[in-house]
Amino acid sequence: MPSMSFLEHLEELRTRIFHSLVAVAAGMGICWWYHEALFGFMQKPILDVLRPHGVEKLVVLTPTEAFNLYLKVSALAGLFVTSPYVLYQVWLFISPGLYRREKRYAVPFLFSTVFLFFAGGYFGYRAVFPAALKFLIAIGSQFTPMITVHEYTDLFLTVILGLGLVFEMPILIFFLALMGVVSAGWMWRNIRYAILGIFIVAGALAPTPDISSMCIFAAPMLALYVLSIGIAWFVHPTQRKAREARKSS
Repeated sequence: MPSMSFLEHLEELRTRIFHSLVAVAAGMGICWWYHEALFGFMQKPILDVLRPHGVEKLVVLTPTEAFNLYLKVSALAGLFVTSPYVLYQVWLFISPGLYRREKRYAVPFLFSTVFLFFAGGYFGYRAVFPAALKFLIAIGSQFTPMITVHEYTDLFLTVILGLGLVFEMPILIFFLALMGVVSAGWMWRNIRYAILGIFIVAGALAPTPDISSMCIFAAPMLALYVLSIGIAWFVHPTQRKAREARKSS
């Protein structure tokens, strides 16, 4: 395993962060040309809920609000478009600390991280966000909805990015188990605390305080935790050594 000094690690981290930021900025610049179409895609869930109430557009309160909104939408789209390259930079930062046989996980790592990130965002857009919006608008049905683009965009970013990152749980467990930090047995013995922690995180990320919204968030996280137990068992050093011993015998 190649060794690097602390300063070399910091320099490597700075390089990877710089490359990632440049890529996201470039993706943001490209997506800016499609900002109106992207915002139309982003606001579709809320308009589907508001149209029965006679609302066709969101509200801006300041002259700069629309411009700031398009910047945020372009940045989010740029992050998703360039996520394969950004995650490749993450792998380049991690890989110097791995053994040669562990570096064969590069392609599975890139494929799985990109897939899970997109899956989390898609799940939020198609399932969690519409359900939350229907609940929130129904609660305030006695009022006239006048939703600003600033508030809606912040809620959208929280849900979509939050779930995109949450869906990366198996990747985090993969590396912790690969380094022997956690094991499948330890994760199974502490599953009750994991469930508690998952519901706390779901409650913090859920856009509404109702139980159903929290459960919608928590269900995929619980499934990912169970999947992570299997991943931890497969890549843990003890299991790898046992498989190598069986091959050599």
